[in-house]
Amino acid sequence: MSRIYGALRRTFGIVREHVGTDASGNQYYIVPEQKTWTGRLIRARRMVEAANPTEYKYIEGDIPMEWDAWIRGRRKEPPSAKELLKNDFDRKDIKLRAKEMDEKDLALQAKEYEDGLVATPAKTLAKGHASTGSFGKHEISEDPTSTANTFQPGSWLPKK
Repeated sequence: MSRIYGALRRTFGIVREHVGTDASGNQYYIVPEQKTWTGRLIRARRMVEAANPTEYKYIEGDIPMEWDAWIRGRRKEPPSAKELLKNDFDRKDIKLRAKEMDEKDLALQAKEYEDGLVATPAKTLAKGHASTGSFGKHEISEDPTSTANTFQPGSWLPKK
């Protein structure tokens, strides 16, 4: 029976086996290693059928990293639903803890500024780059300020 099934499978094309579906609706398949009707060996492949098949609507992160690792062959077994839920909970927990730490750090900085332990950061505004001839100048002069090899367009305005 399996020989007949295998012959039919090879005759009518490559068969893919459904492995799982993620929370976004993407479906994951594996094409097992098989021989064609001519006897040529086709190696095993892993693939995803996106829930949103249009490429221009794809958003980074649509495929969870566990499934991405399985598709790229960095892991042998596909992720389980329990593993996906645990990792999602862990990611949310890490984001929450990071937000709390940022708030504590900002409160500590404000307290240190008030107590005079740390100097407040200087707010500077630099226009342009230090290597340009017009660095640090507040106004554009009507007279040319540079000549020959050091001339820079926009460093002077023609007289009206």
